[in-house]
Amino acid sequence: MLNLTTGATEGIPLDCRKFGNHGFVFTFVPIVYGCIFVMGIVGNSMVVAVIHCYMKLKTVANILVLNLAISDLTFLLTLPLWATFTATGYYWPFGTFLCKASAGLVILNLYTSIFFLTVLSIDRYLAIVHPVQSRRFRSIAYARITCVVVWVFAFVLSMPTALTRDVYLLSGHNKTVCGLLQEKIEKVKKLNDLVLAIKLMKSLLGFLIPFIIIITCYCLIGRALLGAKRIQKSSRSRDDEVLRMLAATVLAFFLCWTPHQVCHFMDLLHQMKPLKQCDILDMVDTAMPFTICIAYFNSCINPIVYGFVGRQFRKNLLRLLRSSPRGATGPHPSISSKMSALSFRASEALSLTAKTNASADVK
Repeated sequence: MLNLTTGATEGIPLDCRKFGNHGFVFTFVPIVYGCIFVMGIVGNSMVVAVIHCYMKLKTVANILVLNLAISDLTFLLTLPLWATFTATGYYWPFGTFLCKASAGLVILNLYTSIFFLTVLSIDRYLAIVHPVQSRRFRSIAYARITCVVVWVFAFVLSMPTALTRDVYLLSGHNKTVCGLLQEKIEKVKKLNDLVLAIKLMKSLLGFLIPFIIIITCYCLIGRALLGAKRIQKSSRSRDDEVLRMLAATVLAFFLCWTPHQVCHFMDLLHQMKPLKQCDILDMVDTAMPFTICIAYFNSCINPIVYGFVGRQFRKNLLRLLRSSPRGATGPHPSISSKMSALSFRASEALSLTAKTNASADVK
């Protein structure tokens, strides 16, 4: 049985021998991390540049998308560290501070990304289904306050993860690793309870509750748009485009995060059980790096889903790449110009539907 040593003074037994230590993980995962790093940095940097140079922070959607891109960029900066950590067989040469900071930034990105996706979903629901009533709540001031609240709340939720990470020396392997904090025997139960609480928050606040909110918002949007089609047939193709984009958003979120959350939930169940089943633990630890890769890939998809699908965004991106002057063509379009136009047409159709129903009631 392997021993984990803190400062080469205290031996801490590990429960199982294998703990997901497979050679192909050390080759495959760093390559994927490298690809995600390059794609994510390029994509999110373009989103930030296009919004800053051409679109400005004049709409709620622009502010939220900019914060989402900044969140992804902050996380992506830690990927070279994790790629090196995995490529060297889980050897951490970067010290205690970067161990804690990198682990905290990963969880910070998890929460900020999902929270901003949730806020964007709520914003789209209000803009399309309740365009008039929600106008005063969808102001620039409210959007900025919401972003501050999201960052602060996500930071608070990520702090326990940072505080429960430290650097240790594997005595049998002469290898420094970045892992969970190890305490003396009398403090082990408190630490285990804290880790369990962190994992529960990650499952509930980091996935399940936001996902339910997102699904609910898009179902209500879809129902409203489908109802509006009966009155305004000419907007059918454009409404279908919105529905496809919303479906792609939900599908991307679901596909990227569900494998990791399932794996994470199995690890959570394993921790709650008094008996240690090493085969299950080894299976979870082996699958975890691959599910993390899929989850991290969401940082590359976000610019595509929320930016590159817009025709105006692509125009502005080409202007940026060609280094054309900022004032060369007309006013600055919003990153959500296509969605706003559809929101207006949908709201008109919904209003017309309501008037038609009212007329029918009078008759």
